[in-house]
Amino acid sequence: MSAQDAMFLHVENDVTPMHIGGVSIFEGPPPPFEDLRAMVQGKLHLTPRYRQKVRFVPLGMGEPVWVDDSHFNIGYHLRHSAVPSPGTEAQLRATAARVFSQHLDRARPLWEIWMVEGLEDERWALLSKVHHCMVDGVAATDMMSLMFGESPEQSTNGEVWHADPEPSGLDLIAYSARHRIRDPAAQVRFALRAPTEVLRAVAGGARALAAAAPAMRPATSSLTGPIGPHRVWSWANVSLGDVKSVRTVLGGTVNDVVLTLITSGYRALLESRGEAVSAGTVVRTMVPVSVRAPGEHGEYNNRVSAVFARLPVGIDDSAGRLADIRAQMDGIKSSKQAVAGDALAQLSGFAPPMLLALGSRVATRSARLNMDTATTNVPGPQQPLKTLDRTLLRSYPYVPIVGTIRIVVAIFSYDGELYFGVTGDRDHAGDIDVLTDGIQTAVEPLLAPV
Repeated sequence: MSAQDAMFLHVENDVTPMHIGGVSIFEGPPPPFEDLRAMVQGKLHLTPRYRQKVRFVPLGMGEPVWVDDSHFNIGYHLRHSAVPSPGTEAQLRATAARVFSQHLDRARPLWEIWMVEGLEDERWALLSKVHHCMVDGVAATDMMSLMFGESPEQSTNGEVWHADPEPSGLDLIAYSARHRIRDPAAQVRFALRAPTEVLRAVAGGARALAAAAPAMRPATSSLTGPIGPHRVWSWANVSLGDVKSVRTVLGGTVNDVVLTLITSGYRALLESRGEAVSAGTVVRTMVPVSVRAPGEHGEYNNRVSAVFARLPVGIDDSAGRLADIRAQMDGIKSSKQAVAGDALAQLSGFAPPMLLALGSRVATRSARLNMDTATTNVPGPQQPLKTLDRTLLRSYPYVPIVGTIRIVVAIFSYDGELYFGVTGDRDHAGDIDVLTDGIQTAVEPLLAPV
């Protein structure tokens, strides 16, 4: 497991489960549950990680290791449930929030899929959970397409899967020792071979930190503070065509427009809470960005960095918010924050695993996390997908809250729509429907000049 993947295990605690996932709603009628089980079973050989579990190296002498689960049972990972018919979207969201609040069992492969029946109009849903140490948002999209799309299946030639023998603690120590001897040596040889590149990465890191500094001042709003173990989850959806129309007339990128919609949602939320929103009020957000190379698919791990932005909730008009965000994101691109962040993440491989684990926990538990929220936007397929001959209608993403951040926003694009999934701490953010309503109604003012 890479240092970045392992971080998502190390930051997990009693109140912070670190899985990602979502709810996908399909046209009805729902298929027999056994058909779903057979479909997933038939594709497991294409996703070996789904039959592997995490083993920790004794005494923290290496990063955690993926090993085959000799007791793998697909029946544990596939669950069957229902909401009272005819189930509303609110009931489905409440069910999902309860499921997302529960930790995945670390003694087993770190994923679950729930089939939920009883939705109105004969619809049904698949609720998925997969630990963040397995995949980031982009890799998860690849996996979703593989598991639930119409991709061609590779034959197993009738072979029955058997787990490899599970290594002992001594085996794990020996493996980690060999890995850590081999890996740093390769990086050192690279440094000797290309010192200019190393210096450029260090300089880029310094520029990135300087550029991010204004967004990293201590956060003080009700958006941050202690969190509990329970979650609320809300959603919204916006036409991708409308967002592109705004982009064409007012400039910027699709991501700039999306951040503007989210800014409007946070403004509505803060005002509903009676908090002062002045001209200079901002919501500081971390924006994870993929640093995968073009065409880099099929690797189920984390290749993600982060940039930091200030959502200008204090600006009165939507067009002004978009202009501010556009200027910020242009500056972030020129400072190469994301590329430098990835270089620093790669260098974390030099850190002793025990020290890295401790540092990850301290960073996310600290009240000085200096962010109000996080926002992640993952592109999905723009053509309809099917599962068991049922069309996927909508797909809302879920990402976890962490540390002192009480609300996070995820966006997933699919078949001409943008789907927003907003996660909140139940004890301190039970009003996140105000945020999602604000996102959904923020499109019309931006379309007015179009």
